[in-house]
Amino acid sequence: MPSSSAHRPQETAIHALAARLRDLPPSCGPVRLVAVDGHAGSGKSTFAGHLAAALGGAPVLHLDDIASHEELFAWDGRLFAEVIEPLTEGATARYSPYDWHARHFGPARPLPPAPVVLVEGVGAGRRALRPYLTRLLWMDVPSEESWARGRARDGEEQREFWAGWVEAERRHFAADPSRPFADLLVRQLTQGYEVLRGPAGTVEPDQGVTHRDGPRAMW
Repeated sequence: MPSSSAHRPQETAIHALAARLRDLPPSCGPVRLVAVDGHAGSGKSTFAGHLAAALGGAPVLHLDDIASHEELFAWDGRLFAEVIEPLTEGATARYSPYDWHARHFGPARPLPPAPVVLVEGVGAGRRALRPYLTRLLWMDVPSEESWARGRARDGEEQREFWAGWVEAERRHFAADPSRPFADLLVRQLTQGYEVLRGPAGTVEPDQGVTHRDGPRAMW
């Protein structure tokens, strides 16, 4: 009789991916910093949540907490001062999450230097951050499809915001693309995910990772 895990391909693949990530050397002080990037609406937060759970509750930094209305993408300085520099020293980072409704930053929140820390959000794989990453994962959903998902999720009240966001995202990725530097591409299927070698991956093309058999020979 097949094991119960055979009926949960998403869990099988994600737990195998988590095991591989744990085996990688640290990239940011004692931390293995893993980025989950992609267009707005591509499913980054959901996937990061599954992966964090498979990692035993790994901390997740959501870049929506770092960005703001005034700085949709120009948040490098704050990210490095509040998060990256402390983590490189093995210290607990403290960042002030942005409240998108009240339009101000809230009380400081701790981010411990755990063995694996996930950073998810549009621009997580940006040029300035890549030297500190163990791996860069890209949610491989076309931009127009992602944005349509995001608009449907956020509703009519966010229509004006989305109009400005799409143009800002286009400009960001034109100047500082992430996908060409992704180690792995993540695609959501009807059941689970398919994880494939990315443009910057080092495995052979026939060593793709699927939702059926889990990550094999990824590194």
